Amino acid sequence: MNKLAFKHIFFLWLAWVVLVIGFQAWTTARFQPQWPDKAQAWTEKYTGEDYQAGRPYLVDPFLNDQVAWDSEYYIGIATGGYDDPKIPHLTPAGTTTFDYHVMLLGNEYYGESTSLAYAFFPFYPAMMSVFAVPLGLLGLTPAATSTLAGVIVSALGALMGMLALYDLTRDSLEHDGAMRAVFYLIIFPTAFFMVQVYTEGLFVGLAFGCLAMLRRRGWYLIPAAILGSAATLTRAVGVALIIPMAIEWFRTGDWLDIDMEWKQIYYFIRRPRMAAIISFGKMLLAFSPLITFLIWKFSWLGINFDFIEARYFGRGFLDFGTAFYLWAEPIKTFVSSAAAKPEQVAYYLTEFLGLVVGFTTCIACIKRQPQIAWFSLAVLVISWGSGPAQGIQRYILGAPAVFYMLSYWFSKRPVLDRAWTILSAMLMGFLAMLYAFNMWVA
Repeated sequence: MNKLAFKHIFFLWLAWVVLVIGFQAWTTARFQPQWPDKAQAWTEKYTGEDYQAGRPYLVDPFLNDQVAWDSEYYIGIATGGYDDPKIPHLTPAGTTTFDYHVMLLGNEYYGESTSLAYAFFPFYPAMMSVFAVPLGLLGLTPAATSTLAGVIVSALGALMGMLALYDLTRDSLEHDGAMRAVFYLIIFPTAFFMVQVYTEGLFVGLAFGCLAMLRRRGWYLIPAAILGSAATLTRAVGVALIIPMAIEWFRTGDWLDIDMEWKQIYYFIRRPRMAAIISFGKMLLAFSPLITFLIWKFSWLGINFDFIEARYFGRGFLDFGTAFYLWAEPIKTFVSSAAAKPEQVAYYLTEFLGLVVGFTTCIACIKRQPQIAWFSLAVLVISWGSGPAQGIQRYILGAPAVFYMLSYWFSKRPVLDRAWTILSAMLMGFLAMLYAFNMWVA
């Protein structure tokens, strides 16, 4: 990447960060919406009057426009660890508790509880904790310090993702096409999440950075493995990076040095060859996302993750049967209840838009950029098949094939380019406003 391209991307990123945060502050100062949020049946219950009472990590005024929903858990983990008593807990009786409940309801004791924070991966809040150390000198409250750290980590991750996406697309789309792909990334309807206290910004930076490193081959597999492992510890779909990494490992032919018969293995153990040792090391690097995922999966964090996801959030990893059922409900709502539930229909429109754009672009990208395409497709399939019909338009930010193909299709179609830009910018502004008001977005 030349200096001019870096300069353009950096200042575009800086302007985008300032505009998104500034727009959210302006909208919350300008007016107040009508609660509760009726986007889904469950949001009416969770966005009623004083619904954030007793949730200290959601009500701290500092950068509060960038804090909502899952932000509470990331801030809590970064501030007080997974078992922070200020984070909601789940008791064996199925009751969420907070620190002031002391796990008591009336005169009944519900025993040991499990923090809902275990449903969230550790790397993002860990990075927040690292950045919070120097930021602590500013004299902010612990929650405010963690919030500022979270926004900075997310924003820097977004910058890294923009640079990596440019690097991934420059050769095939040339400079203008690569810059268009970068632009489409930051104006995507849910792109504002990359500068909130959410994992999207960091995950995009790590995952796209891993893919960019794979293009260089050789010992660049080491930084690719580091980035891939970190992405896996940021979001579960990071394990899908094993697809492009394994493809690259097979393509280089390094596996031939460890393709041995039993007799060869015996002599190798007695007198190991350096070439085979190096190839074995590269194999471990190529499979590092899967290895990292399995280590986490069978750790205390992973065990508690499965428990909370199943018992409280109603999610499961690649539970396609449940996913089909859960996605059937919004289809019924979308088709038959437009007049009765306009808020839900409007919300599900964004879900289906994300689903259609995601799968169309990923499938179309297979012939042009197979490694990027298969990774992106895996991100979509894992996200779609692991829970209810909510958030797919946010999850596809981690699918680079989406922005690659949009740039490829619209590069010579200026009308479509402008139309998509207008649509994306309008939706992003609207969704960023809803998020700032603590309404459900994705």
